[in-house]
Amino acid sequence: MPSELISVAAGRERVLAIARRLEPQSLPVSEALGRVLAAEVTAAGDLPPFHSSAMDGYAVAAGPAGRTLNVVGESRAGRPSSAVLDSGQAIRISTGAAVPAGAVAVIRQEDVAEDGDQIVTRAEVAPGADIRAAGEVMRAGELVLPAGTSMGPAELGAAVAAGVAQVLAAPRPRVQVLVTGDELREPGAPLGAGEIHNSNGPMLAAYARQEGAAVAPALLLADDLAATEAGLSQALEEADVAIVSGGVSVGPHDHVKPALASLGVEESFWGVALQPGKPTWFGSRGSLVFALPGNPVSAAVTFALFVAPALRKLQGRDPDLDAPTQAQLAGPPVKRNRSREQALRVRLEHRDGTTTARINGPQGSHVITSLVGADALAMIPPGVGVLEPGTPVALQPLARYTPCQ
Repeated sequence: MPSELISVAAGRERVLAIARRLEPQSLPVSEALGRVLAAEVTAAGDLPPFHSSAMDGYAVAAGPAGRTLNVVGESRAGRPSSAVLDSGQAIRISTGAAVPAGAVAVIRQEDVAEDGDQIVTRAEVAPGADIRAAGEVMRAGELVLPAGTSMGPAELGAAVAAGVAQVLAAPRPRVQVLVTGDELREPGAPLGAGEIHNSNGPMLAAYARQEGAAVAPALLLADDLAATEAGLSQALEEADVAIVSGGVSVGPHDHVKPALASLGVEESFWGVALQPGKPTWFGSRGSLVFALPGNPVSAAVTFALFVAPALRKLQGRDPDLDAPTQAQLAGPPVKRNRSREQALRVRLEHRDGTTTARINGPQGSHVITSLVGADALAMIPPGVGVLEPGTPVALQPLARYTPCQ
């Protein structure tokens, strides 16, 4: 490992300086869920485009209760009436239907008594009652969604209502996950002596999908220079981001760095003053390349701190999630690392306006269960001694599955 380790903040800064938003593309608005707009959406016309009824009832002139009105037609949604109403008439109208000429209000169905082709009003009707005015929701040319908007279901619906068929948005970054290790076996496969299941591949692929990436099936590479170089070469040709797990340290079977060097990938940093996650590597050759440690917690932590912000920026998102940035440390006291920042997996508890960070079980870099149910990373600065309960600590987002994504 290099003698000079980069700080987490400096590493993140280098990653974001190199990551650039991918070239936007036009796509049907129906396919835009989860995308980030690269251009604003404005209304093509007024919405509603005509005065329409907010209720089922009768289109009428304004007036008092007790009037007897002749019903002379019907206005239905999509089938407006062509009649011109006078003060002694009414037209049956459905919710959303166009208000016919001459009508200035709608009286609700429940506020009339029907008698053949006539109605008797039971309530006073003021001008504009239960009418949705043309342009009430949006006016032609009005800004509906600014650039940078993340398209959820409501935003998608608003774009369609604005008359938009296509939107301009950054594509999903193409991600290739590669995992190195002769000891690794596929999920559920029988294990021989010294073998373990490959948990990092599915986990990192899932984290990348959750960040909006288009993820190819993870590749499992043998601890062999030729195999490592071949897998990375394929990833550099096909992906915007390559994520390698394992093989990035200094052991005799760690082939990732030599393979990257032979492929012309320019190193930006190797070695972070971080626990866990020290042997993290980042570089680029058109594609971004992240070489993460092989221990599962180290891989998840470094993904959260470096890869996730890059994936967001590639899509035009804010690299910072909207999440709490500080909490008070719950017990027990935390021993500090003299030279490295610690990323503790914590659960957040909110009570009486205070956010508390409680350590989520054993914190070893191999203890993958410390990620289960964790809400964030509590970042403990390097130093001597311990941090006592109640000490404020900075938080960093930790990717956590939410069903709506």
